[in-house]
Parts: sequence; structure tokens; C-alpha cells
Amino acid sequence: MTLSTTEIFDQICEIITPFNQKSFSINADTTFATDLELDSLSVMDMLAAIEDHFDVTVPLNILPDLETVGQVAQAIKNILDE
Repeated sequence: MTLSTTEIFDQICEIITPFNQKSFSINADTTFATDLELDSLSVMDMLAAIEDHFDVTVPLNILPDLETVGQVAQAIKNILDE
């Protein structure tokens, strides 16, 4: 089953809800560090939850480039399509 980027984004939004302490309105441009105010440990916990959900491993070398929810959704889409 192939998921669209929108479906992946929606699922990621559900996964990060417990990490969104300020109930920030999440969109594709929402940043983890600035908007959601997540520290690196929280980001890694959240990423682990996303990886578990989609049964994928996000390569460490692309992590520094993943600053927004949209970028993570696109990265998961790319990994699933490989």
C-alpha cells in the first residue's frame, strides 16, 4: 500500500500530538525546535515513534535537514517509496 505525502503528514501529526505541549497549530512548515519548542531528546523520542509507526529507519545523515513536519513527512514518503 502506497501512502500519499498528505496521509503520511496526517499520521505524523497524530503521532506528535503528545509532544505538542503548547497545542501549536501544526502545518507543513511547523518547526520542531522553534514552534514546538522540542529539545533534542524529545525530537529523538518523537522520531522513534514515527519510525515505529511507519516501520522505517530514518538515516542519521538526513536528520539535520529535517527541521519541519513537512520535511519529515516527505522523508518518510521517500523511504517508503524506495
